[in-house]
Amino acid sequence: MFRYAYGFALAVALGTLSTAAALAQDVTVNALFMSQAAYSEADVRSMIADFEAANPGIKVNPEFVASEALHDKLVASSSAGGGGYDVALYDVPYLAEFASKGFLQEVTARVPAEVNDQVFDGAWATALYDGRKWGMPWILDTKYLFYNKDMLAKAGIDAPPATFEELLAAAQKIKDAGLVEYPIVADWAQAETIICDYGTLMAAYKANFFDADNKPAFASPESLKAVQFMKDTLASGLTNPSSTEYFEEDVRKVFSAGEAAFALNWAYMFNLANTPGDETSVAGQVGIAPAPGAEGGAANSAINGSMGLGIPSNAAHPDEAWKLITYMTSQAVQNKYAKLSLPIWKSSYDDPAVAAGQEQLVAAAKTSIAIISNRPVTPTYNEVSAILQNALHQVLVGGEDPAAAMQAASDEASNLR
Repeated sequence: MFRYAYGFALAVALGTLSTAAALAQDVTVNALFMSQAAYSEADVRSMIADFEAANPGIKVNPEFVASEALHDKLVASSSAGGGGYDVALYDVPYLAEFASKGFLQEVTARVPAEVNDQVFDGAWATALYDGRKWGMPWILDTKYLFYNKDMLAKAGIDAPPATFEELLAAAQKIKDAGLVEYPIVADWAQAETIICDYGTLMAAYKANFFDADNKPAFASPESLKAVQFMKDTLASGLTNPSSTEYFEEDVRKVFSAGEAAFALNWAYMFNLANTPGDETSVAGQVGIAPAPGAEGGAANSAINGSMGLGIPSNAAHPDEAWKLITYMTSQAVQNKYAKLSLPIWKSSYDDPAVAAGQEQLVAAAKTSIAIISNRPVTPTYNEVSAILQNALHQVLVGGEDPAAAMQAASDEASNLR
């Protein structure tokens, strides 16, 4: 009942519900979720089952798709008139597009003022655009450095690398020792996943996607350092060559099989890789740290991989949708499922129950969340991302010169703005 109470109290506080009878009975809420990273499909279904038990007049019909499909699913549904989604999961870089084009309902008035300071600023970046709220943050995440403690020890490495330069040196040492053929595994498929690693490296080198005049800066010296790092690690055999086809789950499986010493991935990988069971062969050997910095750059790096839950503009049941959203984003529910996605709530990180068994992850998160950086905030992000994905793959797979490819990408992106 406590988990339910937050969502109900929030709705009542906003005046959206005067009594429980104000909600339509026998309503079906259509909800869009993803089937990779963060909360598992089983976790989401469990949350839904608890919600339905507390709300017998509301049924939830969940749809699970790959994260890369979320954007187009929401756009298509919002453009199709009625009968679309009532709740939709969306990735942070697409908020500007969805808000400015009217694909999401504004929910500023639905959020109680006292909630603002209880949630991390990095999480609110997932819901705030143009000074207004368009959803509730749900998944607060960034890329972390995962490392195999046993491999590092065997190679005589006492601590995880603090910079990407140290990462290369450690990887070479592990490779030379014959501990693993490819010490690094990455998710550099031509999809949004490669932008997150590129953005992490850019943060390390203090690069910006756009310059002070708001022009694309993909070919800046700092940005080219990030691209060159990716290219060099493949060329040297330090990064698994299949990385140019891999997504997050591929990275998790390779690392969990003991076939890599290092990986950048989201928080969900820590417990899946480190807990004995069918998901891993390296349980007890998994270390996690904030993503590295760079010599002459930042001390650490972090890219915003957060996601929010919003109400599409053509939702048939917005009040019931908001009730589900407030339930799923409530602190009690997030604390319960904190093993795959850490809560958006500040005080949760001092809760012993949340930290239990994942103290190293929580400690890394306290550093990373404080320095989280965003992918470009622009209504044309989908197009900008596609341009960058293509340019990066031309460098990594097609052998194109980094400076030429990234300058061409900057020029193409300039035409969008």
